[in-house]
Amino acid sequence: MTAAAPPAPVDACCPPAPASRAALPLPGVLAVGTVLLVLAVARGPLQGLVDAQAAATWSTLAVSVCVQALPFLVLGIAVSTLIAAVLPPDALVGALPARPGLAVPVAGVAGALLPGCECGSVPVASGLISRGVPEGVALTFLLSAPAVNPVVLVSTYVAYPGSPGMVLARLAASLGTAVLVGLLWCRFGRPEWLRRQAVHQRHAHVGRGEHALQVATHDLLQAGGFLVLGAMTSATLHVLLPPGLLDSLAGQGVAAVLTLVVLAVVLAVCSEADAFVAASLTQFSRTAQLAFMVVGPVVDVKLVALHVGTFGRRFAARFCPLALAAAVGTSVLVGTLL
Repeated sequence: MTAAAPPAPVDACCPPAPASRAALPLPGVLAVGTVLLVLAVARGPLQGLVDAQAAATWSTLAVSVCVQALPFLVLGIAVSTLIAAVLPPDALVGALPARPGLAVPVAGVAGALLPGCECGSVPVASGLISRGVPEGVALTFLLSAPAVNPVVLVSTYVAYPGSPGMVLARLAASLGTAVLVGLLWCRFGRPEWLRRQAVHQRHAHVGRGEHALQVATHDLLQAGGFLVLGAMTSATLHVLLPPGLLDSLAGQGVAAVLTLVVLAVVLAVCSEADAFVAASLTQFSRTAQLAFMVVGPVVDVKLVALHVGTFGRRFAARFCPLALAAAVGTSVLVGTLL
């Protein structure tokens, strides 16, 4: 009987490389490819069922959402790449207070440091979690970054000239939403609800530049595919919205607030531009307009797609309703007080 060969020695300085992040499945890209293939095959029959003007509006809206969000998505991926490729795994954890009750508000205020929209904050939050930052703290940053950064606050001030109270109301409601959700997730969240991204270590045979390119390419393909799906969904719902519906609901009190909440979820306007859309809805109350601006960066159709693609369906099914309820409640409270 021949003795089994001893296992090959492992070099402690250069352990075997794990599977590359680029090799992971990309369901978002595959889904977009499937949709485009179906549209190409069924182009003839669909042309007879869809109005030409509606089709033109749909394509314009879908492309505009992608073009509007893509630069900030790239910015977020660049930040996430730096986190994954440069920082040691415990660097971020050591910079935060140990107690969640303190770390969550710190993360909420730190959101002002990332001048981007909600799409860019998703890969950054994923990178923070993969580096050991507590989930509730990272999710607080995810919600606050697109809503309390200086670019958004300045655009809100420009959209509401002579009304600095709307800027303060948006800041208070958005920051309150982020901190509330973060604290609730720290208390009641479960690790198994969230699909974690593996920490992609750089190995000796891979240069720093090549490593960063691999990480960025993976994240861009993964998040970009779901961004396109969300943009398609937003355009479809926008085209199907009956004309005149908003005017009939504007003076209905609670129904008016819920109408703009639904509109924020459907339209998926970038947080840098949503204040101008809200200000144009003059038939609605200021509280309803505030709810539109607070809910949009928290939950919309493209964000739901990004959350599913980045963190998994189990996470999105719990996080999105929680964030939506917190945003609506906080907006109504702040709007009533201010």
